[in-house]
Amino acid sequence: MPHPLRTRAFRLLFIGRTLSLLGDAAIPAALSLAVYLATGSTAALALVLACAMVPKLLLLPLGGVVGDRFNARTVALTTDLVRCVTQLFVGVELLGGEPKLWQIAVAEVIGGAAGAFAMPTVSPLIRGTVEAPGLLRANSLMAVATSATRLGGPAVAGTLILTAGPGWAFVLDGASFAVSAALLSTIKVRHVPIPHRSVLADLKEGWGEVRGRDWYWTSLIAHSTWNGAAAVLMTLGPALAVEDMGGEGTWIALLQTGAVGLLLGSLLAGHARPRRPVLAANLGLATYALPLGLLAVGAPALLTIAGYGIALAGLGFLGPVWNTSVQSAVPAHALARVTSYDWLLSLGAMPLGYALAPVAAAAWGPEVPLAVAAVTVGAACLATAAVPGVRRFRAPAPQAGTAGDKRPGVPA
Repeated sequence: MPHPLRTRAFRLLFIGRTLSLLGDAAIPAALSLAVYLATGSTAALALVLACAMVPKLLLLPLGGVVGDRFNARTVALTTDLVRCVTQLFVGVELLGGEPKLWQIAVAEVIGGAAGAFAMPTVSPLIRGTVEAPGLLRANSLMAVATSATRLGGPAVAGTLILTAGPGWAFVLDGASFAVSAALLSTIKVRHVPIPHRSVLADLKEGWGEVRGRDWYWTSLIAHSTWNGAAAVLMTLGPALAVEDMGGEGTWIALLQTGAVGLLLGSLLAGHARPRRPVLAANLGLATYALPLGLLAVGAPALLTIAGYGIALAGLGFLGPVWNTSVQSAVPAHALARVTSYDWLLSLGAMPLGYALAPVAAAAWGPEVPLAVAAVTVGAACLATAAVPGVRRFRAPAPQAGTAGDKRPGVPA
């Protein structure tokens, strides 16, 4: 089987995806600084972030329906163009010197809505450009690109912010989406069309695909729990690092070690062939209990940093293995809807963690919510080993070109 990057369609998809990820990685720092400088208010930043998150959560199931009804390439290309316009608009507003908060908020609403339709297309795009035997390697390459951009993105953002201003980070992100759209326009992606029905019927069918696989929906519970626990750590960790573990440098070191761990885990996944892929991935995800527990008991900084690196390596390993398992087992005509429910549950748990962590910390101290999160995420991930479908799951080896679906693919 040739390397996925030797396939023109996947190679162009990979280049475009990597560029857009790099642009996106520079945005959090630029956005937070730009909004704070413009308003002097952390509440304003929270509002802008909510404007991006809320429409994304509300529209994700609909995004899955659209991703299955239409060719994933068409949907991704359209959303790339929409996000190109919104990011360029914000960049121009910031470069103009007098940005208006409501205009940035509206742009983030539109960008968040576009993201809801873009996210479910990732798996169909990979599955539609790579033959079945190369899926794991292709997913690993995508995960490595994500990890590498997380490492390089903050450096790009810092350089742009310090030398030219935060507006140029948005211009860069908009340009990356334009390049991604241009590359997508030149490739063909296999697509299995679905019958024309009501949106509600499509949503029910997608949920039926989720509910009918015990390995999938039980794993989603574990993954959602992980995201809630991650929100607890991100909320309470900085204060503990600054006050009890040596200062801001400790927190930065922890995050950078996590980014390295994520990259290493993604690289490992490309070479691993676990006999029980879903079980192995979920057990790796359980290691997130390690840094949470170490923070809860006030462990030395170096030990906590190492624990976080191990935990993020588990996350890096999970991504490609999980995505390959889903792409191999779920029918092509339902893949976007099934993955949209995955994103919905995962992202939906994070606001809950953000909201509950400071309340619990104020009532009982930060050690209690951190310890509860450690026990919860460890138990949820380990408990999937008791699910028969998780233990028995073997990624099937579908015929090349159909990826597990008996109906022929339709090129775009």
